[in-house]
Amino acid sequence: MGNDELKIKLAELFPKATFEEGAEWIQMQIEPSDWLPMAQTLRQDASLQFDYLFCLTCVDWKTHLTMVYHLSSTIFRHNIVIKSKLNRSKAEIESVSSIWRTAEFHEREVYEMFGVHFLHHPDLRLLILPDGWEGKNPLLKDFEDPINMIKL
Repeated sequence: MGNDELKIKLAELFPKATFEEGAEWIQMQIEPSDWLPMAQTLRQDASLQFDYLFCLTCVDWKTHLTMVYHLSSTIFRHNIVIKSKLNRSKAEIESVSSIWRTAEFHEREVYEMFGVHFLHHPDLRLLILPDGWEGKNPLLKDFEDPINMIKL
C-alpha cells in the first residue's frame, strides 16, 4: 500500500484526524483523548499492522507541547507520524506501553525531561536524572539551572 492509499485508509478510520502535507511520511494531528483507541487500531488492523514504535518524543513550543510518535509496519513497510498537542500546564496523554513495549522506556524519558504525564503507565519515574530532579524537566524552554547558569 502506497502513501496515497494509506492516507485514504487512515482518513476513513480516523475522521477527526487532520493531515499535514509536504512530508515524506504521512503526518497526522490528533486530540490527546483520541490517542489510545487510535493506537490500538493502528496496531491491530490487519491492513495496517503498525507493530513498531521506533520514536516517541516531545516538542516544547512555549505555548504548548506536542507529542510526536513515529510508527512503522515491519510487515507492509510503511511509516507514519502521529502528533498530539498538549496543554503545557497540564500535559497528559494515555500511555501506549501496553501496545508497544518500547513506549515504556520512551515515555519515562519524556516524563522526566518534559513533564508529560502518561496516564496508566506501569512505572512512571525518573529514568536518567538523579534523585532530586523530579519535576524539574530540563528540556522545557523555561528551564533555568542557576548552578550551571543554563537558561533556554
